[in-house]
Amino acid sequence: MVTPPDTHDDEHNPLTTKDGWRQFVDDAPACPPMLSLRAFKALTEEKRLAYNEPRLDYHSRLVIVATPTVGNVFTTGRRLVLLNRHQISGRRGLIVTGQAGTGKTTAIAQLGRNHELLVRKRLGLAAAGRLPVVYVTVPPRATPKMLAIEFARFLGLPVVRQETQTSITNAVCDLLIKMRVELALVDEIHNLNLATQAGAEASDQLKYLSERIPATFVLAGIDVAASGLFSGVRGQQIAGRYTVTETEPFAYGTTGQRQNWRNLVASLEDALRLHRHKPGSLVKLDGYLHERTDGAIGSLSQLVRGAALEAIINGSEAITRKTLETIEVDQTAEDARQEHRRNRRPRRRRPDVDAA
Repeated sequence: MVTPPDTHDDEHNPLTTKDGWRQFVDDAPACPPMLSLRAFKALTEEKRLAYNEPRLDYHSRLVIVATPTVGNVFTTGRRLVLLNRHQISGRRGLIVTGQAGTGKTTAIAQLGRNHELLVRKRLGLAAAGRLPVVYVTVPPRATPKMLAIEFARFLGLPVVRQETQTSITNAVCDLLIKMRVELALVDEIHNLNLATQAGAEASDQLKYLSERIPATFVLAGIDVAASGLFSGVRGQQIAGRYTVTETEPFAYGTTGQRQNWRNLVASLEDALRLHRHKPGSLVKLDGYLHERTDGAIGSLSQLVRGAALEAIINGSEAITRKTLETIEVDQTAEDARQEHRRNRRPRRRRPDVDAA
């Protein structure tokens, strides 16, 4: 049975539940207060532990940087919501696709959060009882019933095992219409495999939901074209309804690209709350940071946040290259770094060539 989430412990409500989503939208973490360096040094061990805890929590999530991807997804998504406002059928949607770690989930989540805040601001007290945004993920080897259950899970609708796909779908659609949903975010869309019968039927279910529910659907996934989402008759229907936005790692070839990367690093560095960190020292490591992360914002965020936490824990209160070297990132970034190193390594000349 799928039961509503336990509201007594909202710290662990996932984004794919109504309570978790509401917590995400309402969450506006404040920067922790900073003591002077002199006052910080004078803290007892017990007081320092208490003082560090909010900073550890702060650096564990840090800031959401307004990257070009986030801006583009918000602009396109907002426009589509307005275009679809009075559409009875044939509503247009958005697909956000690209490599892992390039900010797809962050972008659609920020789109949803900003849209819900706009709805609250526009309607005021009249927004009470509405659910402007729903966020679900497609489970692996998804079937139509599994997809319907994910929407039911978000809403907190109990689902018994014997219940049919049709009854679950109808309950979900009826409630979402009643709650005036405007934006449906569907993540991990690459888990829909149109080459299988179950995947094809799940794709049909998603199309049916987008017809029944008067909302703009935004889908996100890894390289969805390569996964076959646009193949065949079903794929052509999807391609004919959705605008596609590609996310990419930050490039580092041209002067402009390097400056964009530095701006991103600077935004993260400005958000740091460390007592001995020298401003601008992280930006000076921009080339090294790009090599470590291959330009992926997810990897960069993990690296900088991890280094900030380590700087607080070990008492150095600064991020240096030495600190960064101790922080592991995802395997994709590590593999890319090794490949860059191999490509830069000069080839040894063969002895017979040297002799000649």
